Amino acid sequence: MSDGRPFRRAGTARLGGIICIADHASNHVPEDVELGLPSALMQQHIALDIGVEGVADRLARRHDIAAHIATISRLVCDLHREEDDPACVPTISDGHLIPGNIGADVERRLATYYRPYHAALAEWVSQCEPELIVAVHSFTPELRSGGEPRPWQVGLLYNDDDRATRHAIRSFAEEGLRVGDNQPYSGKDLNVTMNRHAEARGIPYLTVEIRQDQITDEAGQARWAALLADVANRVALALQ
Repeated sequence: MSDGRPFRRAGTARLGGIICIADHASNHVPEDVELGLPSALMQQHIALDIGVEGVADRLARRHDIAAHIATISRLVCDLHREEDDPACVPTISDGHLIPGNIGADVERRLATYYRPYHAALAEWVSQCEPELIVAVHSFTPELRSGGEPRPWQVGLLYNDDDRATRHAIRSFAEEGLRVGDNQPYSGKDLNVTMNRHAEARGIPYLTVEIRQDQITDEAGQARWAALLADVANRVALALQ
């Protein structure tokens, strides 16, 4: 955690500019939380979105897109779920039992991590009045517990507001990428952070899912930060 907070900020937001949100950037587990999982498992997708922190940091440092970055693992508290969703403090993830979350004090986790994260994010969005919000996630080439290989290099997720998404899908496709339209997950089913901080405010947004094998190293993260910044700026211009 950053100074006791479940998030940190990178870069300085421009009033009316583009901002980035990374809900699943960290695999950090606070000292007073015991999940009961081997350290090797904490390096995998069930604990964090691999590669996302590097992309978000580069967006902020090199591309003038400030970022709000989570500093706890989704296994401690999944900030991209509704408070009453059992997966907010999951007892099982991708076939793995999370022993330390069985019987956990969910209310304490919400009060310590979830609510401060979203309260600070809401205040930040109000202050910087962004023209576009970019939420960055990553997905596995296939689920560990089985399933078909996922052919998309990038996916765009949305719920009701697809204004920005339509432009972004076209822009990524023009780069020669195979793009998922509400794939590999559907924003109709899971769009919590953008429902709350973008759609509810009428702010256009992109929820971008990058396939993890594209961003496992620094070169890939730099490439995707540059590409994402370019697409986001093109989308913002098209929406004016």
